[in-house]
Amino acid sequence: MIVYFQKNKTLFVVQTNHLFSKEEISKLTWLFSGATLNPEKELTGVFIGPRSEIITPWSTNAVEITQNMGVEGIERIEKLMEVEPLSPQTDVLAYAKTIYNSMLQQIYVNPNQTVFEVNLQPAPVLSVENIRTYTAEEGLALSEDEIVYLEKLELKLGRKLTDSEVFGFSQVNSEHCRHKIFNGTYIIDGETKPMSLFGLIKKTSKKNPNKIVSAYKDNVAFIEGPISQQFAPKTQDNPDFFEERTIQTVISIKAETHNFPTTVEPFNGAATGSGGEIRDRMAGGIGSIPMAGTAVYMTSYARMDDKKHWENAIIPRKWLYQSPEQILIKASNGASDFGNKFGQPLINGSLLTFEHQENEKQYGYDKVIMLAGGIGHANKNYAMKKAAEVGDKVVVLGGDNYRIGMGGGAVSSVATGEFSSHIELNAIQRSNPEMQKRVFNTIRAMAESENNPIRLLHDHGAGGHLNCLSELLEDVGGEIAIEKLPIGDATLSAKEIIGNESQERMGLLLKENDLTLLQKVAKRERAPMYTVGKATGDERLVFSFKGTNPIDLAIEDMFGNPPKTIITDETLNTEFSFLPKINEPLETIIEKVLSLDAVACKDWLTNKVDRSVTGKIARQQCCGPLQLPLSDLGAVAVDYQGKAGIAVATGHAPIAALINPIHGSVLSIAEALTNSIWAPFTDGLKGISLSANWMWPCKNKGEDARLYAAVEAVSDFACDLGINIPTGKDSLSMTQKYPNGEEVYSPGTVIITAVGEVEDVKKIVNPVFKNEQNTEIIYIDMSFDNMQLGGSALFQVFNSVGDEAPTVKNAAYFKKVFNVIQTLIKEEKIMAGHDVSAGGLITTLMEMSFADKRISLNIDLANFTEKDIIKILFAENPAIVIQVDTADSISHYLQKEGIRFHTIGQVVETKNKEQKLRLKHHNSNHTFDLSYFRNIWFKTSYLFDTKQSGEQKAKERYENYHQQSLFFDFLPSFTGKMQLTERKINAAIVREQGTNGDREMAYALYLAGFNVKDVHVSDLIEGREDLKEINMLVFPGGFANSDVLGSAKGWAGALIFNEKANKAIKDFYERSDTLSLGVCNGCQLMVELGLLYPQHEQKPKMMHNESKKFESAFVNVDILPSHSVMLSAMKGSRLGIWIAHGEGNFYLPYEESTYDIPMKYSYDSYPGNPNGSTYQTAAICSIDGRHLAMMPHLERAIFPWQWAYYPENRRKDEVSPWIEAFINARKWIEKNIK
Repeated sequence: MIVYFQKNKTLFVVQTNHLFSKEEISKLTWLFSGATLNPEKELTGVFIGPRSEIITPWSTNAVEITQNMGVEGIERIEKLMEVEPLSPQTDVLAYAKTIYNSMLQQIYVNPNQTVFEVNLQPAPVLSVENIRTYTAEEGLALSEDEIVYLEKLELKLGRKLTDSEVFGFSQVNSEHCRHKIFNGTYIIDGETKPMSLFGLIKKTSKKNPNKIVSAYKDNVAFIEGPISQQFAPKTQDNPDFFEERTIQTVISIKAETHNFPTTVEPFNGAATGSGGEIRDRMAGGIGSIPMAGTAVYMTSYARMDDKKHWENAIIPRKWLYQSPEQILIKASNGASDFGNKFGQPLINGSLLTFEHQENEKQYGYDKVIMLAGGIGHANKNYAMKKAAEVGDKVVVLGGDNYRIGMGGGAVSSVATGEFSSHIELNAIQRSNPEMQKRVFNTIRAMAESENNPIRLLHDHGAGGHLNCLSELLEDVGGEIAIEKLPIGDATLSAKEIIGNESQERMGLLLKENDLTLLQKVAKRERAPMYTVGKATGDERLVFSFKGTNPIDLAIEDMFGNPPKTIITDETLNTEFSFLPKINEPLETIIEKVLSLDAVACKDWLTNKVDRSVTGKIARQQCCGPLQLPLSDLGAVAVDYQGKAGIAVATGHAPIAALINPIHGSVLSIAEALTNSIWAPFTDGLKGISLSANWMWPCKNKGEDARLYAAVEAVSDFACDLGINIPTGKDSLSMTQKYPNGEEVYSPGTVIITAVGEVEDVKKIVNPVFKNEQNTEIIYIDMSFDNMQLGGSALFQVFNSVGDEAPTVKNAAYFKKVFNVIQTLIKEEKIMAGHDVSAGGLITTLMEMSFADKRISLNIDLANFTEKDIIKILFAENPAIVIQVDTADSISHYLQKEGIRFHTIGQVVETKNKEQKLRLKHHNSNHTFDLSYFRNIWFKTSYLFDTKQSGEQKAKERYENYHQQSLFFDFLPSFTGKMQLTERKINAAIVREQGTNGDREMAYALYLAGFNVKDVHVSDLIEGREDLKEINMLVFPGGFANSDVLGSAKGWAGALIFNEKANKAIKDFYERSDTLSLGVCNGCQLMVELGLLYPQHEQKPKMMHNESKKFESAFVNVDILPSHSVMLSAMKGSRLGIWIAHGEGNFYLPYEESTYDIPMKYSYDSYPGNPNGSTYQTAAICSIDGRHLAMMPHLERAIFPWQWAYYPENRRKDEVSPWIEAFINARKWIEKNIK
């Protein structure tokens, strides 16, 4: 039956199997924030909500919240919004049709008891009568060779194949999964090439194995990593205390693309792309730990500003699904949202928009590129998968099956627009990061144990259960009982159950006697677990379902052996016209280049993605006192010791590749490496490995030949540099077809991701000039080539590609420069450094000055061999700029090492608040107002921000960002030294499903001298923990229940409405020797529970940020006089701290004096006050000072290396002032414990 709860225009639709009792109605009214039961069975009105046939992740979480509150029998909850007419004369239904999202939503008119009914019965297992007809109707993208193979297989078996078998074959053998083009034979200009594309890539690892542990045979590549101090609970099937254990690590490398799904439905496409890439790193070996992510977005022009004339020179198409502007906003929202909720920081990335018409061909990223990459690590003992053995049990962890993501592997293998829209939409997946987090926690528990029981592990991606489980069993064969798989939609056929690509699932093989441990951990983490089959040893793959076998094939038949793909093509000598002389003032040219999306400020991307979660982030995008996104690379520490780490950076040059695919490939690697160079790699350049992700419009004349040349160039350059490419991905159907016959080709693109072990994360060089005199600025060319403008940002803003692109002409010299710079970094001789790439040298110099208003520059270009100032300033030949101390005689050292360079200027201090770049070139002199050009550079970000924060908040950010420099006041008593103490006091972190800030919080307590216990809410509910031995209770940050029904609402409901959990919490707070802390989501919980001001009639509330979006920043806060046990001794401090939240706006209904506010944001306006909190409130505490709730993350800022900007004069500090808060708590308990 359907029951409705309504509050204003919000309608909660509850599908239940029974009439609710008064107690249940009361609980649900509380959960729905006052929505009351509507007794009517049919309502009047027009509503918009999710598609009736898709149970949303929101619903999954909402139902689980009700179960945790003791309300049983609810099957589904969805939220609908009533459509408000614009005027009394408005046709509401017609208006609703103009505002709803047809891909994800539907319109409900007068909803009744059939609101969720889908008039569909599960289709029976069908015999496919005609494979050719079936593959065309279902969009299976089978080639002629594969169809012939299946027709022969039918004859061999003496029967027709089932729909599940044909569908399964199409998925596990799709181009997306099997990379047939990369493994194919190439015949170019009549010459058969000696190596496949995959062979060319593998050649790099054969020639330069270096630190490779595993390549080309797992979900990720592994290279040797550093020794790490693993910090984890001793056991994880029950509450237990954290301990440190020394392990040898391997580093995981992976980058994934999700181009087709992001083109069709950007939010979920990009979100599931990020989620899939995270799962890949979870599935490395027999369990590994994802640590941080990267993202690259490439679309056609957004056309948001009429002044960007280059964007308006081409008439926009009638976009198939979404406009480029919508894709950029929604896709970045989706990728950010997944990482934010899962708890993976996004620390590096790139953006490119491009369109061009020439030679009767149209180029543009209409079929977009969305790359999700990442780094992580694993215990080296668990880096290799084990062989399947007869009797091994097949286990699936994760959520239900839905009619989602059907055929994604096949549809992703063809041009977008080639199939009908219903097939393409049906291939889009849904995102449930909080469920994936639960699955990860379960796998993490095994991966952190001393005896990991997992034998084989694989993620569910393209092809769903078909691909995942068949790969687990492909060596021995096995049986899968389809009815044992979780069913979220009773109308699914057998084919749909085993083929759908619902996210957040993992397949595992274990011995039967290890199932109990995994089950206990999964139950504790609330990760659904299903034992669905076994390994048989008969080399057959059998999927059974209710007395039938929808799939019953020999493994060799399922994986097939059709003829090897042969690719025949010829080289086309496509030439692009050279841009004639530019007759515009230099200032105007610079304005245009700084406004190009690829060059302009990316604050709109970084301000909404968590860049601090885990507490292991040593370098993210933002730098300097103004916290502008300028960093060349991202880096993490492998543990909380803050020394050994991992760095990651990306590179690409697709416009240069249009001119010359060989040069484009070389430049892509070069850019990744000039971005990476600023980290001190343990083994220099040799310690770096690459991922190569290929996006190409294959099957178009000339493009396969260009692809072969590009791959061969990448292979040769990597080999010459002495590095390898142990992983990558290809997406070779990058063509968009329109109903009118128009075709748009995405430029052939390779995105390189460089990853390596960092010797000391504290030595990573910053791209912001230091405000120090007696320094010099040095330019070092790494290309050994003449300066070329082809493929540059300069040419792009004049709607030109150019006829000659730069390259690296001497790989040995490039390698030499790289390693010389590495030596200088390790010796701490480089004060600041930045690469020269998009926008050229002038952009590099300006960017290195933008983040600190104290910086001005005097630059002289007279020493360049090139005399054309335009080429000097805008050429994108691989190069770097460094700032060094004059006294260190770096110029002499470079000369001695045979490095060619130019000393081009000095840093000078800004006078009279007028930040200037004075440029001299022979007889010409230019003075640029850096404040003006910084705003030009930032404006593009402002334009994008208006689409996600609204005009008002975007304008406030634009007007205030440069007025809110970070500066700090440390107390004179703070020494920066850490005094270790014997651990006698017990603290506990209490986490809920979706909590993701638990580990860094636990370590902050541990470092301060606590024994720290890991407690899950399920431990309290089920009586495994009562908190009687705990004196310090901490609720960490995250997204409990994905913030469904309100931040921390579900978490609070579990603690309020469960007898054992409620008693444990009440008993703890009734004691006089206890303290508590809630941070971010934990702060929201303490406020929701009313723990801070129980005496107030009107309680504080946590509201949505005024920007209506997630905010991520490193901000200033002031510590005020208060009663807070943790903070009162720190009063007078002005510190830096991370914020990362969506509902951090403190609503305080009474006068300020009514509250104890120990911490405020230092700036009252946005974004310095990131959420609009009353009284600039960042924290509140109880009147006795024992209980503290705060939105900022002090636990992610206890070390200087965790800060996004730390005082230069305190570089020797071991800890930051924030550790004092935890030490103060321990000392208070030691004095007051009973």
